Order: sequence, then C-alpha cells, then structure tokens
Amino acid sequence: MKKENKFEDRHEARELAVETLYALDFNDQITSYPDLTNLPGKNDEEMKELPEDVLFYARYLISGVLSHLTEIDEIISKYSINRPLDKINYVDRNILRMSVFALLYEKDLHPSIVINEAVKLSQEMSTDVTYKFINGMLDNISKKEINR
Repeated sequence: MKKENKFEDRHEARELAVETLYALDFNDQITSYPDLTNLPGKNDEEMKELPEDVLFYARYLISGVLSHLTEIDEIISKYSINRPLDKINYVDRNILRMSVFALLYEKDLHPSIVINEAVKLSQEMSTDVTYKFINGMLDNISKKEINR
C-alpha cells in the first residue's frame, strides 16, 4: 500500500520507535546501546517489509532517545510531579521520551506538531485517558524548557 505522504511515513516511524523503546524498556535494556540492525519485536521478514525511510527515521529517534536518556528522563521527572518516572506506564513513558527528544533536538518541528503526534500515538497505543497526561506534560515542557 502506497503512503499518501511523508507524514504517514513519519507517523509509522514514530510508532516503530515507541514499540522498540517499549521493548527495550520492558526488558531492562533501555540503558544499553543496542544494535539497531534488527529491532526488538521484529523478525527478519517484518524488517524487510519496512520502508527504508521509515526505518531510517525510527532508528534516528531511538538512537537519539538512548543517547540523551539521562537528560530526557530528568526533564520528564521534573514535570511529572505526581507520577514518578518508574510509575508512568511503559508506552506513555516512551512516547514522552521520544517527544521530549523531538522537542529538544528536532528544531525543524514546531512543538505543536510534536505534541499532536504524541497525543495521537497515545490514543492509538495506550489507555483512553493518558493522552491528556501526555498533552499536559509536553505542553508544560515545551513552554518552559524549549527556546524557539
């Protein structure tokens, strides 16, 4: 199936990045720097089916999060006053990590795009109400931490 535009590819890449970060986090491998040739949870056939641009951007996001994990987790912890980082569910925690990375390091993306995409991912991948938590956290972080 042909994608309509690059935005769908980017969304698919973000889903893939969250799935991979989730798998690494769930298996206590988030602090290691894994080989991203084959992504956790994907077999060889599934890897071959992924479009190259989707795989490239997903690997960029995963590598970026892992390279800046301490900084990203500190920012999330600073703004998640009532919910410690280890109490945020795996999916939401990794949507936040990827989104904070994007806010900090993808200067060509407007914060509203990052936040809207995170909310969409949360609605697709997490529980019914956590998108509100994601939205509030990222809005607060973007207003207080990001200078654009």
